[in-house]
Order: sequence, then structure tokens, then C-alpha cells
Amino acid sequence: MAALTTVPEPRATRETHATALRLEDVEVTYRRGSVEVSAVRGITLDVAPGDFIAIEGPSGSGKSTLLRVMAGLWPPSAGRVLLAGQDLTDRSDSELALIRRREIGFVHQLFNLLPDLSAADNVALPLLLDGLPADQIDRRVEAALAQLGIPDKGPMRPEELSGGEMLRVALARALVIEPTIVLADEPTGSLDRNNSQNVMEIFHEIHAARGTTIVLVTHDQDIAAGAGRRIRLVDGHAVETLPRRTGN
Repeated sequence: MAALTTVPEPRATRETHATALRLEDVEVTYRRGSVEVSAVRGITLDVAPGDFIAIEGPSGSGKSTLLRVMAGLWPPSAGRVLLAGQDLTDRSDSELALIRRREIGFVHQLFNLLPDLSAADNVALPLLLDGLPADQIDRRVEAALAQLGIPDKGPMRPEELSGGEMLRVALARALVIEPTIVLADEPTGSLDRNNSQNVMEIFHEIHAARGTTIVLVTHDQDIAAGAGRRIRLVDGHAVETLPRRTGN
């Protein structure tokens, strides 16, 4: 597996906060037909800069819903979400879209790469939407692909890439904006054991090389055990568990 190269420090203009993300008594309820569902129940959580957190739990436990709340994709029914000190709770859709484009690197379970675009163009999308100059976009995309160990894959379309390469492209797209936090929704959910372990190696490489704050959702306890912190959801409630010990 190709090693990651050193990455520049985050943008100097970004203010440093004690927490990358904070949830305060977050609740999510919605209706499914005539039934009211409590997907997330009173969760308070602080994510420190540089944390590597796995949110685990069985299907239907509320973990993907919680991740979408963190990303500003799903408004909480109660409570507050603060990203690097910014309260996301009462922001408009356009304000949230701008925050996501500049502050949140989101990795979808199936990577969500556009099939008609090259790897480089997929990585460039958030920068294009943000209106950056073309020469700056080119430099940052080239650097992001190199940092993920795939500098030669830029011209290729997703169908020409392996699963691990597609993940690296998706991560390059998430990281090219120099985000406050990376959120990953079941990144190993469709992979076999060997490829799942390779995926986790990539996340650990990123975390070690950049000190990136990472929160990922998984139903796999072995995958969760590789994170620095583990949050287990049970019926919408959060219970923090200790990471697996090694040695004596």
C-alpha cells in the first residue's frame, strides 16, 4: 500500500477551537407512517481536534442518522450541534451547504463518485462549487491525489479503479478542502474482511500523517476497535466504550 506524504498545515486563517464538534442533548424523532420513531435520544458528545472516533451499533441503532446530524444534513429535533464553535442548529440550507463545502469532508458508504468524471474532476468538485481559481484547484487536486498515494490515477474514471483506489479518491475529495472534520458513513460496509482492513489502514495513515479529526460509522466491532474512541449506540442512546487493549 502506498504511503501518504506529509500534508501542509490547515489554513492559517481558521480559528482553533477546543472542540472540533460538539453535540448538546441532541434528539432526532421522525414519523414512519403513523409511528413516531426516536432515532437519537439526548446525546451529548465532544469531539476534540485530532480524535479518531468510531460510532458503532446494529442496523437501526441511529448511528447513520447521528452522522448526518453532525454533517448538518439532518436537523436535530432538539439540542444543538456546534462545528468548531459554529452553531449549525438554526442555519439556512444555503449556509449549511457552504459550511459542508468548506469544513466537512464526507465519505459515503459507496464513495458516491460521479461515473462520468475522472478521478481528478471528482476530487475537484467541492473546489469548483466554491468558485476557486482553476490554477489553485489544479494544484490542490494534484497534491491531494499525491497525498493519498494515487498521483497517477487522476485521468481515470471510477470504473477503471479498484475499490481501494475509489476510496482514496473519495478521501482525496473529502480532504482537498482541508476540513475541520472527516465524517465517514460505513466505509467498509460493502467490502470483504481483507479490503475492510485495507480501508482502515488508509484512515489510520491519514490520521497519523495529518492529525485529521475523523468520525466513522460502522456495524463491525473489529473495525470500531481500531479507532481511538468508540461510541456505541443502543436504541438511540450513546455509551462510550474503551478501545481494545494490546499487550499485557
